[in-house]
Amino acid sequence: MFRLTRFIRELVEPTPVRPRRDLPGPVVIWNLIRRCNLKCRHCYSISADVDFPGELTTAEIFRTMDDLKAAQVPALILSGGEPLMHPDIFEIADRSKQLGFSTSLSSNGALIDELVADRIAATGFDYVGVSLDGIGDTHDRFRGEPGAFAASLRGVRLLVARGVKVGLRFTMTMDNREQFPALLQLMKDEGCSKFYLSHLVYSGRGNKNRTDDAQLDVTRSAMLRLFEEAWADLRAGSDREYVTGNNDADGAYLYLWALQARPDRAEHLRAKLVEWGGNASGVNVANIDNLGEVHPDTFWWDRSVGNVKERAFGKIWPDCSDPVMAGLKARPRRIGGRCGGCRFFDICGGNTRVRAWRLTGDPFAEDPACYLTDEEVGVAPGASRIALKPFRGYRHEVPSIL
Repeated sequence: MFRLTRFIRELVEPTPVRPRRDLPGPVVIWNLIRRCNLKCRHCYSISADVDFPGELTTAEIFRTMDDLKAAQVPALILSGGEPLMHPDIFEIADRSKQLGFSTSLSSNGALIDELVADRIAATGFDYVGVSLDGIGDTHDRFRGEPGAFAASLRGVRLLVARGVKVGLRFTMTMDNREQFPALLQLMKDEGCSKFYLSHLVYSGRGNKNRTDDAQLDVTRSAMLRLFEEAWADLRAGSDREYVTGNNDADGAYLYLWALQARPDRAEHLRAKLVEWGGNASGVNVANIDNLGEVHPDTFWWDRSVGNVKERAFGKIWPDCSDPVMAGLKARPRRIGGRCGGCRFFDICGGNTRVRAWRLTGDPFAEDPACYLTDEEVGVAPGASRIALKPFRGYRHEVPSIL
């Protein structure tokens, strides 16, 4: 996750630069259940409204939580499928809070009625993220269910009314890109605390629909809009937060933006971005799926590095006998193509490995979704060995609010 607001704040309230360091244990995104009430077009877990055999029992989940605590995991993001369909979701969340984990819920929001909203508020989730793909019919079409948008929006409103910290999550593609401004406005109108722009990853149904991924110039335009929104909110004293996920080129692009918006602070920002270090798969981010399989992140479901039913998480995670895990944990990583020669590699860390693997079979090839030009990253024109998505040029704009 790229915490955009936090880095933009460095342009007005700089903090000391420290050496890059990894967390003692990773943040764990935990797919407790694969069952889901919706059929989302870009679902990475290919969930459906059926029972999946072999899922972790609640007793096994509790035992694994103890292992995660011993492994110094700081935070759990409870996900699915739809996690609210797990019969013991609130008991699991209560135990997570009791053990001291920062505990978040990732939901589609459609099952949140008054009773569920009360339970969520009483549990004390640190954050609830609700995914929306657009307004009204657009969302319903992406989710495969008429009325899904109305149900999810009702859930958001019920949570906000109870003082729960709620954010909207939006995965942008060519089919819903025009919905982006309306969702930004919806986030403000509904009193949500966070907006999460998720770049498409080629996993699960997202891989099947990868030809719909946002073109590079569309992504750039969206990021410029997000920079301006975050900057304007910061100057207005708003505590709304903007974050992005699954494209670590966002950090490098923010630096390029800062060279024009705040050139006096741009190099400080670059140093803070290097401190962050970019892609954290296999290092600071982990995934446990519904069967107990451990993955380098949530999009590597067809690559397991162990199962918590058979071995404690604290034994699985540092094990570098798997070549992908060894490559992800290497410092610096050895990435080919444009990524290997990029002058922002210390910021980005090679970006999202799953996309490279899906298109080339090599998990350490360049990421085809990097939207920076060859000139910007400092490589020779045409250095790419992957056919990139269409790019029609751009206008590098100074934010209109300055």
